[in-house]
Amino acid sequence: MLFTSYRFLLFFTSLFVLYWIFGRKSVKVQNGLLLVFSYLFYGIAEWRMLPLLIVATIVFYWLGIKIDKSNNIHSRKIFTHIGVLLGIGVLLYFKYFNFFIESFAYFFDTIGIHTNIHTFNILMPLGVSYFTFKLISYVLEVERWKMEATKNFVDFAVYVSFFPTIMAGPIDRPNKFIPQLQSPRVFSIESGIDGGQQIIWGLFKKVLIADNLSPIIDGVWENMSNYSGSTLVFALFLYTIQMYADFSGYSDMAIGVSKLLGIRIAKNFNYPFFATNIKEFWQRWHISLTGWLTDYVFTPLHIRFRDLGNFGMILAIIINMVLVGMWHGANWTYAVFGLYQGLLFIPIILKGKMHKKQKLQTTILGLPKFVDICKMFGVVCLYAIGIILFRAENLGQSWEMIRGICNLSIFSLPQILTHKVQWLLSVFFILVITEWYNRDREYAIQPLSYSLKSIIPYILIDYILLFFVIFKGNVGANSFIYFQF
Repeated sequence: MLFTSYRFLLFFTSLFVLYWIFGRKSVKVQNGLLLVFSYLFYGIAEWRMLPLLIVATIVFYWLGIKIDKSNNIHSRKIFTHIGVLLGIGVLLYFKYFNFFIESFAYFFDTIGIHTNIHTFNILMPLGVSYFTFKLISYVLEVERWKMEATKNFVDFAVYVSFFPTIMAGPIDRPNKFIPQLQSPRVFSIESGIDGGQQIIWGLFKKVLIADNLSPIIDGVWENMSNYSGSTLVFALFLYTIQMYADFSGYSDMAIGVSKLLGIRIAKNFNYPFFATNIKEFWQRWHISLTGWLTDYVFTPLHIRFRDLGNFGMILAIIINMVLVGMWHGANWTYAVFGLYQGLLFIPIILKGKMHKKQKLQTTILGLPKFVDICKMFGVVCLYAIGIILFRAENLGQSWEMIRGICNLSIFSLPQILTHKVQWLLSVFFILVITEWYNRDREYAIQPLSYSLKSIIPYILIDYILLFFVIFKGNVGANSFIYFQF
């Protein structure tokens, strides 16, 4: 059930009416409705995996209470380790088990040992990468005394299964999400307007830009031998734009839907195309994932390797980024993608700029200076190179793309520079300019004031954006890219 579909509109309208009419003053009714509709949402998407979600929720709810009640540090760690191992085990089995089998079989075949190992017909649960990280985060936060285990099962189940985030994040932290469920939410005009604005902005990015670019990029990727090197390079940049518009569009819609229910969820994007180095880019892109891995993987590794100096930090960041890559899927392309991204951190670490914040200087018009524009473009180029690995079905296909790029045809005009593509690039340029001038806001068209006089221009903007979405967009045609992860 896509956020961009009419079915979701009916689904959410039903919840919205019940939530604010019958649950207006009752936290139990509000949370009960959230849980029922979240399970309904997940069940419609993949009913066969709903029992797994429920059982995992019950087990981790019990583990949280056991950790919280254990005064003995040793006991707390035992229950925490059980939780972490169970969470990783679920992820490894459903997402990576067949990958490991295929990799071992291929390795033995290459050294001349033929095996009869076969893969299993394992159905991967939708959102497994998201809800397992939530479960692991919960037991770790309780074990570290950053929060008390919740005694209310419904609250915990809502945290795990909350429908705006279970399919493609953000990955909320329990100590920030669960407390919001412990008192009744009160509807306000300001949060309603704010949430609606963010939904429209996300819808605009997803439906107008990402969904219109999708068939163009797919056509190039599926027939790359028929296109020039310049076209392949151009397609990589278009896919980078598509990914941003698709995923940040989803995140905006998820945040907006949550605001309409009186709940604040994690911000997942902070204008990553304005980053002037790769470290800053990853601090702005998929923030909830990189923040999760930074806290639970990179920081402990960095502490353990601190006696190794810069080498220790490089080793920690490469392991961390390989895990970022592998989180996206069971394919060596993701592992190499993560390795590539990790290697890009080395110059930053060696220059001692890992903990320094970049300051942007602007011109008299408020635009970034030329040197910073060049840095931003360079970061996008570096990321786009990695997209070869991210988008490829296997390493062989990524090598085919690289070979297709590395020839004299790279100096020709891209074959897909059609009027439609030019128009979409113009729209994206307007989007980037809008984001730049409003980069201090949570999202680019967020109102600064909610008075009637201040809101009128935003209503006009909404009409314009919805006009383009309806008449130029591709409503409900494509799933979100990050649903597959």
